Amino acid sequence: MGFRMGIVGLPNVGKSTLFNALTKTAAAQAANFPFCTIEPNVGEVAVPDARLDMLAGIAGSKQIIPTRITFVDIAGLVKGASKGEGLGNQFLATIREVDAIAHVLRCFEDGDITHVEGRVDALADAEVIETELMIADMESIERRLANLARKLKGGDKDAADQQRLLQQALAALEAGLPARTITVSDDDRRAWEMLQLLTAKPVLFVCNVAEDEAANGNAMSEKVRAMAEAQGAGHVVISARIEEEISQLDAEESQMFLAEMGLEEPGLDRLIRAGYTLLGLQTYFTVGPKEARAWTITKGTLAPQAAGVIHGDFEKGFIRSETIAYDDYVAGKGEAGAREAGKLRVEGKTYEVKDGDVLHFLFSG
Repeated sequence: MGFRMGIVGLPNVGKSTLFNALTKTAAAQAANFPFCTIEPNVGEVAVPDARLDMLAGIAGSKQIIPTRITFVDIAGLVKGASKGEGLGNQFLATIREVDAIAHVLRCFEDGDITHVEGRVDALADAEVIETELMIADMESIERRLANLARKLKGGDKDAADQQRLLQQALAALEAGLPARTITVSDDDRRAWEMLQLLTAKPVLFVCNVAEDEAANGNAMSEKVRAMAEAQGAGHVVISARIEEEISQLDAEESQMFLAEMGLEEPGLDRLIRAGYTLLGLQTYFTVGPKEARAWTITKGTLAPQAAGVIHGDFEKGFIRSETIAYDDYVAGKGEAGAREAGKLRVEGKTYEVKDGDVLHFLFSG
């Protein structure tokens, strides 16, 4: 299961610095956090999870395989992107392919770094990008509605459903609201996602602050936090300069540097986890002497579908899952201890997998 987060931002806000630090850090931690470059602007990075190391230690696993999220450094955004300015068309095409947007905002003053708009205003920057996406969505919707006319005359039910959702989205956009503010029923969810509206993507605002403000943020990042909460979006505070420094250090040096800066962990770890949370994802584990592995699923996934993430045959032939909660696995010092303590449960097809579950699937093949 691949999950892709697009990193966007106006020029000179620190977007590329963050992306480069992200990929360098991941490469430097390759022993525990696999990274691979798919294209020059795409990085696949491990989701930090201390639980996986704990499980591997208990089971004596030879290999540790974390779950991963893909970050895409999306270039070409300037004011007028929806009209093809800059690399506008390329930008819009790329953003349709991601599951969520990490929007880097400049929350620092620096006379040596020119802002493309001639001022430092994170909320105004956010509005520039949101406006471009909303304009592109409205134009796309109007074209689609025009193309549906013939199918609607023929009584096509799918076309009628599509028209209803498109009109709902257009009404929100015309009122100045992004499509993600619309509440969609479970019955409409799949059709809604098929529309691939840019403003329907979940958003994580990344506040890029000065080095001495990385621990607590500043007045501008606080405004972004309030905006994010009002929109139901995520937010995280990071100093791109600190992340760039950390990316050049080994593990021991980076920990010393973080301590000096009053930070407990790299900001990029928080960014990755925030993206994971934003997408409504969770993790379950498979553990054994050969490997300890984390698997990504969406919240609410049932056991057969969770098994299918490993292999389609596991889902088709699903019989049951042997399930141990993470805390019970640790308390029992492994599967045998958890079993003896009565903490190993046998769950069937209707079991909703919980975050941190250690699972072993039985299936017919």
